Amino acid sequence: MTQTRVAGRNAQAQGPSRRTRSGSITLTGRGAAVALFAACFLGLLIAAWTGWDLLADALFVMACGLVTCYTRASGLRGVVVCPPLTFLAGSILAQAITAADAFSAAAGILVTLGTSAPWLFTGTGLTVVIALGRGWRPELAVLANLREAVRDMRPRGGRWIERR
Repeated sequence: MTQTRVAGRNAQAQGPSRRTRSGSITLTGRGAAVALFAACFLGLLIAAWTGWDLLADALFVMACGLVTCYTRASGLRGVVVCPPLTFLAGSILAQAITAADAFSAAAGILVTLGTSAPWLFTGTGLTVVIALGRGWRPELAVLANLREAVRDMRPRGGRWIERR
């Protein structure tokens, strides 16, 4: 690399400039929830029109993994809890658009949730595993309070009594 000096300017290196990766995408927690909702809704809508229910389920699991990978670390808390909620919202909206009446829409929502339950568990579990791998740690303040409450109660003579 050669450097050139011009009077009144700092020395600059000639050659390729250092840029950040242009393909790098990061999502906020809200952006990830919207992207997951859009994927669920479009997958369920296409599945309702074509009859390919497996398409919506597989798209949901893939979207869960991708959204969790591309979300900032600060937004992972919201992403971990949103997969079942976004699937429910997408199912309600897709059934509202494609169903003939309110009863068939309600029945369609329940059938969709029932048949997609294993996929919902898989997508949610995948989201939690990826988030834990990326450094997300749940706040366990509730468990700390529970531990203190249990520590204050000790068995005395075969029964539990509370310390004061």
